[in-house]
Amino acid sequence: MTPSQPIPLWIKIAYTAFVAILTPYYWREYGPTNFLYFCDVALFLALIAIWTQRPIFASMAAVGITIPQILWQVDFLGQLVGLPVTGMTNYMFDPAISLFARGLSFFHFWLPLLLIYIVVRLGYDRRAFAAWTLVAWALILICFFVLPPAGAAVEFTNQPRNVNYVFGMDDTQPQDWMPQWAWLSTLLVGLPALVYYPTHLCLKTFVPSREPRTV
Repeated sequence: MTPSQPIPLWIKIAYTAFVAILTPYYWREYGPTNFLYFCDVALFLALIAIWTQRPIFASMAAVGITIPQILWQVDFLGQLVGLPVTGMTNYMFDPAISLFARGLSFFHFWLPLLLIYIVVRLGYDRRAFAAWTLVAWALILICFFVLPPAGAAVEFTNQPRNVNYVFGMDDTQPQDWMPQWAWLSTLLVGLPALVYYPTHLCLKTFVPSREPRTV
């Protein structure tokens, strides 16, 4: 086991400044429930990781969002050349949305790259798969049972609906090609099996572990 490499101070300061700008803006524009998105949770886990130097936080975030954010990256690059893949980044090219807001949202592109960098520097904590899965399950259930579903009336214009796609991929209406309980079950089982575990295997294979040795 080799010691972890510290995160450079300039990265800590720059990243902290970004989060300090994004947080109040998102709170005002979208409300506190916006921070229950997986990517936003990962944003704060990365902040904790760079200051505590504890691999578990960055490892959890990397397990959770690397594959979904690669899809975001691919769609964004596709949009640039007129070949959108999923349409999930359409809003990044909407002139009705301010450049400032779209610039903040560009963290979806670079955050997974930063997380991989942090994990390589600090090491991969193999407990991350189980830890993130528990966090994701809690977020999914909260978003399903507490927050507004797809197509619901909300208190203000930008309040998120269908957070983490717990009612389907369309925010304007719930999916209707399977019972809603089946969709929820698919998320609870499918995300760990098809998204988180493959990422865990990849990181476990290619990034040294910095976990404390047990006697």
